[in-house]
Amino acid sequence: MKSIFLALALIATGVQAAEDPDSTPCDGIENDQQTLECATYNKTTAEQLLKDNYQSLLEERMRPLYGSDKAKLADITARLADAQQKWQKLRDADCAVDTFPAVPGTKAYAIVQNDCLARMSDQRSEFLESIGQE
Repeated sequence: MKSIFLALALIATGVQAAEDPDSTPCDGIENDQQTLECATYNKTTAEQLLKDNYQSLLEERMRPLYGSDKAKLADITARLADAQQKWQKLRDADCAVDTFPAVPGTKAYAIVQNDCLARMSDQRSEFLESIGQE
């Protein structure tokens, strides 16, 4: 059901992408296959941002804060890794609920799954960005 509303919303915006280097698969969606490509693109982009934000947290914020105390740096690094693993399990469980009752292997399932993963990755990225900020 969510995928139908998403597809309709995306089709309704239907902006045609010109030969633009900033264009994405989400420009000018007109069918289910393009909706799937957009959802996959959003998931991949969000997961890359999440990975980058996690690395940035470790290297640019935690290392400068705790680098002089190896024990504290190791402790916070371990805590962050543990939290990230637990968050991934929660994300997967929440997305399993979000995709119900879509049938695995269908476009509808893949669209809802990718949208869920993208949304949750974006939320996690924002949280990671907030840690260690002044």
